[in-house]
Amino acid sequence: MTNNLNGLPKSLVEIIIYRELRPFIVVAGEYALNRLVHVAQQDFGQSRIVGRFLLGLYDGDSYPFDLTELRLLDLALFQDCMSVLSMDYQPEVEVHQRVENGQSIWTQLVKRWAPVVTH
Repeated sequence: MTNNLNGLPKSLVEIIIYRELRPFIVVAGEYALNRLVHVAQQDFGQSRIVGRFLLGLYDGDSYPFDLTELRLLDLALFQDCMSVLSMDYQPEVEVHQRVENGQSIWTQLVKRWAPVVTH
């Protein structure tokens, strides 16, 4: 961890610490993302929520996600969502690019979990 941060503004210290922790945040986020993708590809109650969460990260304008749905997830899945959000805070790449065959997987997620728009 960075030493000698005395006297620096709190916001600058937070940025320095975040940058040092960023590689660990990304690794944890990628593991969580792969677990979530696996769940989203399944067909049980929480799969829909996880799938829609992932679509919301991918393109929130096209696939809006109600954050209160996260309350319906098991704790482990909720924590995985939080890890992915932390990783995606300052993304170097799009979320689907962090998964092998991501474009193909997200195409399937759109077909399966995209909200139906009615007018």
